[in-house]
Amino acid sequence: MKPQHAIFGFHAVLARLRAEPGSVAEIFLDESRHDARSRDVATAAERAGVTLHRVPTKRLDGFYGGGRHQGVVALVRAIAPRAGLEDLLDGLAEPPLLLVLDGVTDPHNLGACLRVADGAGVHAVIVPRDRSAGLGATVAKVASGAAESVPFFAVTNLARQLAELKERNIWVVGTDDAAERSLYDAALPGPIAWVLGSEGEGIRRLTREACDLLVRIPMHGAVASLNVSVAAALCVFESRRRRRAARAGGGLAPSSSR
Repeated sequence: MKPQHAIFGFHAVLARLRAEPGSVAEIFLDESRHDARSRDVATAAERAGVTLHRVPTKRLDGFYGGGRHQGVVALVRAIAPRAGLEDLLDGLAEPPLLLVLDGVTDPHNLGACLRVADGAGVHAVIVPRDRSAGLGATVAKVASGAAESVPFFAVTNLARQLAELKERNIWVVGTDDAAERSLYDAALPGPIAWVLGSEGEGIRRLTREACDLLVRIPMHGAVASLNVSVAAALCVFESRRRRRAARAGGGLAPSSSR
């Protein structure tokens, strides 16, 4: 099968080799690099049976128009689809923690959000198919391996998907600068899908109307808003903090009724 695209950067290439070695067709490594990271890639490629080529830097530049590939590029095939979202939710051993991104079209922001999701143990990231950056090379590099580890679902109808989550008793909580309640004062449920929009436009009207609750992140300086990945980190880690407090005996704040 012909490789579909290139990924670049040591984190992204190593993560793909470890998670889906069969999807890696070839690896091109800067012939001038002999450091620990290049040795890690060479060792992982050998273990996976993937052909590794030592090439001049200029050849690597050709894959990405002179971009910052860090000295390694891999040609990869599309990964076979993971289990569907419904199957994933059915198999969870704890209340779902989901991240929904409405209109995040910048691949750098999407990659950073995936990295946040991985760090917080988010069970899945959900995006609208027609209003999101795809899982391309830039996303994979910025995500530093999270593009391979975090289940990612692009759905045709986001409002319908949110309604289906609510049928599973998953609360849909959106962020809005004009919301009455702050992130830290609101009663947040255990099973939760955090919804964030693009930095400029926020979440769309239909998506906002589908939310059970809207909260704002309190801002104390001159800056009016945060980058979406920073906002996502505050929200999902706040959910994790409250879960930890509940396990330690502090209890979760009671959730509001729908």
